[in-house]
Amino acid sequence: MVEQAHDKAEGGMNPKIEALRAKRAESLAGGGAERVKRQHESGRNTARERLDILLDPGSFREIGGFVEHRSHNFGMDKHHHPGDSVVTGWGTIDGRLVYVYSQDFTVVGGSVSEAHAQKICKLLEMAMRNGAPVIGLNDSGGARIQEGVESLAGYADIFLRNTMASGVIPQLSAIMGPCAGGSVYSPALTDFIFMVKNTSYMFITGPEVVKQVTHEEVSFEDLGGASVHSAKSGVCHMVGENETETLLLLRQLLSYMPQNNMEDAPFVASTDDPLRADADLDTLVPDNPNKPYDIKEVVTRVVDRDTFFEIQPDYAANIVVGFARLGGHSVGVVANQPMVLAGVLDIQASEKAARFIRFCDCFNLPIVTFVDVPGYLPGTDQEHHGIITSGAKLLYAYCEATVPKLTVTTRKAYGGAYCVMSSKHIRSDLNLAWPTAEIAVMGGTRLRR
Repeated sequence: MVEQAHDKAEGGMNPKIEALRAKRAESLAGGGAERVKRQHESGRNTARERLDILLDPGSFREIGGFVEHRSHNFGMDKHHHPGDSVVTGWGTIDGRLVYVYSQDFTVVGGSVSEAHAQKICKLLEMAMRNGAPVIGLNDSGGARIQEGVESLAGYADIFLRNTMASGVIPQLSAIMGPCAGGSVYSPALTDFIFMVKNTSYMFITGPEVVKQVTHEEVSFEDLGGASVHSAKSGVCHMVGENETETLLLLRQLLSYMPQNNMEDAPFVASTDDPLRADADLDTLVPDNPNKPYDIKEVVTRVVDRDTFFEIQPDYAANIVVGFARLGGHSVGVVANQPMVLAGVLDIQASEKAARFIRFCDCFNLPIVTFVDVPGYLPGTDQEHHGIITSGAKLLYAYCEATVPKLTVTTRKAYGGAYCVMSSKHIRSDLNLAWPTAEIAVMGGTRLRR
């Protein structure tokens, strides 16, 4: 009060307040107008613009806005930016609390310094204490080499907290630009990874290093682009056409999840008639066991209308996983896809489904399984790459899951794959069968031979 009176008497503001306001303006400017311009020219938004798209309007509250890096080595004393290269805080999505961090590529390439890492660690700890999801918007060139081992230590601190938060709160990552080295490990430890078509990349080492070490010439896109990681490696779970679509998909996915592992997912009242019948389900599944059909048609007709949200649609397409609602309640869906490889289980499909089942089990989401499986994919390639271990992962995931499990055998369930796909012998709560379903050691045709 005395200082305020003194300020008014002098006809000016407190110099400390003026300095903080100037620092705040500098923080909002990121790396400066020129770097922001380059960011826009590359088709990417700034860190704060992304938060405006992701969060409910006006809900973001920043923490650590005045934190600066501490290094004075290699000219870093000339690069002091309030907030350093990451924006951290909390906000809401559809009115629900979330914690977010958004790396700022316009500030020293979004590189991770000791201060940068400490801001993210603090955010993760707050999220765990308060039981709310964490969303990371990643746009970083990796460790800040000017800080040496301190930046590496910062990465390890983040990895530890990602691991401690796993299965406790949902963790979602969006790759919004080129992310290399250590900056890809933290997203890999989270539950779901989103990428943007043509502008986001993930790799341990970039094309130049690959060329030097292996003499291979490869582009950014072919090495670690969204198409590679969504269809070949399976690292990425969803791809958006642009940044806005990617962030909106992220909002949509979050609507199926609870805040933490002690709560239930939000209930969304269904507009479907609870007594509705769908006559097309009588003919969707062919009587001929060798004739393909699209299991997604079955899934979308069984669950609440327009609620099926598929995960990893382009990877291991012989099995379908995703979220949906039944009677307004969130559920996880796992289904063999007869349209691809006749719906057999292979290494990729087994690991894809096992990871999804374990997420559902962690966060109290019932699992609905649609079974049409002829068995495991035979061959030396599968055996030599560990189909036994991968198949066991899927079996283990179903066996250990304690959430409600409902299983519908739509056509065939043969051999060991019958046991694995949520059979009643591994604690499925309710097992139903289509009128034409077959459960057997092997198909009738092979038996006759």
